[in-house]
Amino acid sequence: MFFVASVVSWTGLWVHRIAVTWLAWQMTGSAFWVGMVAFCDLAPAVVFSPFAGAIADRVDRVRLTMVSQMAIAAQAATVGLLLAAGELTIGLLLVLEVCSGIAASFAQPARQSLMPALVPRADLPAAVACNSLCFNVARFIGPAMAGPMIAWGGVVPAVAFNCLAYLMATFTMPLLRVPPAERRGHAPEASVLADTVAGFRYAGRHPGIGPLLIFAAVANLLVRGVQEILPPYVDRLFSRGPDGLAMLTAAIGIGALISGLWVANRGRLTGVTRLAVGAIAAQAVFTVAFVTSPWFPLALACAVLMGASTSMHGISAQTLVQSAADPAMRGRVLSLWGLIVRACPATGALALGAAGEAFGLKGPTIVAMCLALLVVGWGITRMPVMVRELEGAAPARRRGQE
Repeated sequence: MFFVASVVSWTGLWVHRIAVTWLAWQMTGSAFWVGMVAFCDLAPAVVFSPFAGAIADRVDRVRLTMVSQMAIAAQAATVGLLLAAGELTIGLLLVLEVCSGIAASFAQPARQSLMPALVPRADLPAAVACNSLCFNVARFIGPAMAGPMIAWGGVVPAVAFNCLAYLMATFTMPLLRVPPAERRGHAPEASVLADTVAGFRYAGRHPGIGPLLIFAAVANLLVRGVQEILPPYVDRLFSRGPDGLAMLTAAIGIGALISGLWVANRGRLTGVTRLAVGAIAAQAVFTVAFVTSPWFPLALACAVLMGASTSMHGISAQTLVQSAADPAMRGRVLSLWGLIVRACPATGALALGAAGEAFGLKGPTIVAMCLALLVVGWGITRMPVMVRELEGAAPARRRGQE
């Protein structure tokens, strides 16, 4: 039930994302404003995710998830109603995307913190991989639905579908069998601010989680921006419309799906750190090939490989974080992970959009990928410590204590 609801809501999310980025491109014809829409959806995680993680560790996580998901549904309904009435401007769209981003910042740590309560601990790596697989299934289905939906009825049906998807996910939450002790991390002992600071301190001092989160943050800042603002690339590099956008996003989803199935099938922690680091190098190389491709079918093939490497990194890093984090800190650590995967791609998208207006899309993208390869070099130097702390001795000691 948890995974089905995830697939449905994330499918709605991808349909919505495709719709609003295409709407912003239609409204403005500017890569900068498309990047700004992505930024406004994802960047609120910078401010709200750390506090959301602290709150998720001290309140009923099921209820927090339901309230957050209802807010996302309400935002989608508002976008659709304003657009249908002809009252939606780019400014209003940005404000509404900020609201959705805030709600998602609370939903992410609350919902993901429930997963260890739904499966035996030994199955957690496979469950995390399956959860990411659900996201990537939606990443394939959503764009495949969005293109025809937008071509047939415009943006309004697309955002309405997102509203219905999140309502469905919300109303299935009370049906989950979550042990009462797992519904919250700990009884409140300090202020939310103190708990938030404690989460940062815990992650920063952990010899495995700290370097992994730093690596993921810088890497996602550099490599993920292209996937967040695909419409300008589709139009300017390949002279395609909504069909091309849907094909490219679906290709990314196919690659992510295949990669996710492979990682989920591994079902073990050994070698996962190497996958998390190596996938960023692969993503940088395939992104360069994508933006320099003179032929759209070749770009589609590169998009498949981009999606595969993105999925491999995301599943691997999240599995390591979930497995290594102390249960009382799980919500806060996952909120930091949510901050990274939301705010860093958004910031990268905004930077690429702004640079694309000034210098074209290819040059800034290639520079960003070269910088990402330098970050991979740093990650390789930290890998022995991360492997020991995330895959080996530290997790083993923690299991023994429990």
